[in-house]
Amino acid sequence: MATDKAKLYAGAKMRELRSRVALTQKEFAAKLGVSLPYLNQMENNNRPVSATVVLGLAREFGFDVTELTPGDATRLIADMQEALADPVFADPPPPADLRLAASNAPALAKAFLDLHRAYRQAHERLASLDEALDRTDARQTPSPWEEVRDFFHYCNNYIDAVDRAAERFASNGSGDPKALAIAALEKHGIEVRFEDCQAIRKLKDGVLTLSSRAPDATLRFHLLLQVALVAQDQLLEATLDLARFHTPAARDIAKIGLANYFAGAALMPYTRFHQAAQDHRHDLERLADIFGASIEQVAHRLSTLQRPGLSGLPFFFVRVDQAGTITKRHSATALQFARFGGACPLWNVHRAFETPGRFLRQLAETPDGLRYFCLARDVSKPGGSWGAPTRRYAIGLGCEIKHAGDLVYADNMEVANPQAFEPIGISCRICDRIDCHQRAVPPLERQLQVDPNEREVLPYRVAP
Repeated sequence: MATDKAKLYAGAKMRELRSRVALTQKEFAAKLGVSLPYLNQMENNNRPVSATVVLGLAREFGFDVTELTPGDATRLIADMQEALADPVFADPPPPADLRLAASNAPALAKAFLDLHRAYRQAHERLASLDEALDRTDARQTPSPWEEVRDFFHYCNNYIDAVDRAAERFASNGSGDPKALAIAALEKHGIEVRFEDCQAIRKLKDGVLTLSSRAPDATLRFHLLLQVALVAQDQLLEATLDLARFHTPAARDIAKIGLANYFAGAALMPYTRFHQAAQDHRHDLERLADIFGASIEQVAHRLSTLQRPGLSGLPFFFVRVDQAGTITKRHSATALQFARFGGACPLWNVHRAFETPGRFLRQLAETPDGLRYFCLARDVSKPGGSWGAPTRRYAIGLGCEIKHAGDLVYADNMEVANPQAFEPIGISCRICDRIDCHQRAVPPLERQLQVDPNEREVLPYRVAP
């Protein structure tokens, strides 16, 4: 999919919708009241989708027109731009070609990304003297972790069947997710115990032991996670079958991811959480108190509100460690995170470690001219005893500036002042800002000007 100003090009999504209702082009065109050639042109992105067709899709098939938004194409374009910034590509194709590929051949674009990822892994193995290439069983497959991350990335971080199952589960009780989870586990013959132990959660011989050191929000979450693994195994396995992961390891990691998804959705049921988020203007602390969740759990849940017909604000969500490595990421906005390496150092999420326990606000502008409201906070996790290591992370949550009025945190910010927005990027090697004082490496698609007799902030200048 691609957009051209106000026009909507959604050929790939149109073909997907037609396939979903099992109609031929001729039958589909008749239902929409358009000619066969006109439908063919729309499906091939030669013509934009008209308002009449959009209304016809909603009227005849009950389609949510928000499905025609260019989110998937935006992700693919950003991912391809980053991959093509690799020095192995001497002459990357222009952005217009990337938009066409993402719109007309998304499967091909994803195959290219898989191929580039395999190349990077092979290159890294060689660089570190890995012996993988000497083994007879060596195969170039995506790393399980990356494959699972991309699965959720391209599902828009929303798994409808699992989300609805969690909401149904939560509706069966009195409102106490902890009691509801314990009752469900006992129904399946599992005894629940709370003990002073190192492991947060451990199931052995029909006994589920949870650490009494863990915060209440963590205990609720892990109880619900175990419910997913025990009571929703059939649903999780069916979802995994559809995903078709390359390796058993990827499938195992994805199953834990789906169980985590169920736990978050049961702790914060979609409809009720969606309404509460609107009522309290996305106040993370207030929502955490209402649903008995942690700040991180609430922020992550806000990024999953993509249910057709009842979607929430399009947020981006990210978690980074102290080295700047992205450990969790999702974006329902045009802002896409780097697949390799760290995030932009000018982004406020990196400063959150300096001010523990406080929310940091930032008005930011990306190189494409889009403006965002960004919120960041540290989420350190103590070990629970003297000498136990503390895990330190920072989370970032944000949306396009046009939605800032729906966030309590944006009050009193100068959203109408262009000078109040700080310039941020995605990753140094694909960011084309020529005057960034925090640049770590030169942009790969720009020529450099080096003058040995002059030194400014950087030892080179980026050619305009």
